[in-house]
Amino acid sequence: MNTIRIYETDSHARRLQARVLSCEESENGWLVELDRTIFYPTGGGQPCDMGTLGGADVTETLLRGETVLHRCTAALPVGADVTGEIDWARRLDLMQQHSGEHLVSGLIHARFGYENVGFHLGADLVTIDFNGEVDEQALQELERAANEAVWADFAPHIWYPEPDELAHLPYRSKKALTGAVRLVQFRDIDLCACCGTHVARTGEIGLIKLFSTTHFRGGSRIEMACGGRALAVLNALCAQNRDISVRLSAKPVQTAAAVARLASERTEAQQRAAALEDRLFALLAQDGQTLRFEPPMPPESVRRLADAMVRANEARSAVFAGQDGAWHYAMADPSGDLRGLVKRLNAALQGRGGGKPGFVQGSLAASRTDIEAFFTAESCSMPDPA
Repeated sequence: MNTIRIYETDSHARRLQARVLSCEESENGWLVELDRTIFYPTGGGQPCDMGTLGGADVTETLLRGETVLHRCTAALPVGADVTGEIDWARRLDLMQQHSGEHLVSGLIHARFGYENVGFHLGADLVTIDFNGEVDEQALQELERAANEAVWADFAPHIWYPEPDELAHLPYRSKKALTGAVRLVQFRDIDLCACCGTHVARTGEIGLIKLFSTTHFRGGSRIEMACGGRALAVLNALCAQNRDISVRLSAKPVQTAAAVARLASERTEAQQRAAALEDRLFALLAQDGQTLRFEPPMPPESVRRLADAMVRANEARSAVFAGQDGAWHYAMADPSGDLRGLVKRLNAALQGRGGGKPGFVQGSLAASRTDIEAFFTAESCSMPDPA
């Protein structure tokens, strides 16, 4: 028996009375078949409804052929009449995202002729993939047009057209369809074959926010959110921006300029520090040591110190910066090939790294004593740094 799918004609039905036609135990609960249902099964990119049924929790709704099955946490007696109730907050959220996606996809299709080739309803954001590029300027224009459709607060038209009518309708569909086709139309914005649930009027979507557009597989991926979900994301972003504005002593609308200024100051400070560091390295290199152990410093600084040593001494030089168990190293040789040496070093002292014949760098986990013993055994002509 085919399940009567009330959600197809009344997406706002929250409770129902239904008869249990079958109940079979499954791996994660009991699969219950009803004569009628308001629970939407997973499909078309839209997650399923959850809720309660006959006192049991409905953790999943799925479609098997033409039968809607409800995965319940407890068995329900076959033949019994039970009350079901969907998780309305979840349903409304999914309808807001799904209906908003219709408006955005329809607008993009009308403006550019692009097809929606991917749709994913994530935990926070919705992603839509299109087979063409949408830039930032177009994204802003599309967002405005989509919200104007929300503010117009009109009802979508949902129906099963007769085959003759269907043949002449320019509806969107990701695949060839046979049999009865359910069409969803949002005025002249979108006409699409769709089996999902939708808002009764566009005003229920509340808000459509397009957050980003990026290149993806030769086209574009748009991140968006609608309704309560969009509000939650925007509230989180505003709270974060308020925190940043306090830390930077800048007005909330001026945080980007403040960050740019801070980044510029940081770059200048790094350049000054590097220049001072180079002067220090040149002085250190004058003592003639070719094997040095230094406190922790960034790998780039280790490299520059090794360069300063080899320039000053014109001999193979090595720097190890860090502490026992965690060292960054750099070695330079003005005329030799260090690749065999660094391979043996890494193997002996749990290291990783490599490079060119005259320069290698990496990291290792060993003690200073072990490192010194390695170079003594290698007879690398590196004097004791002590």
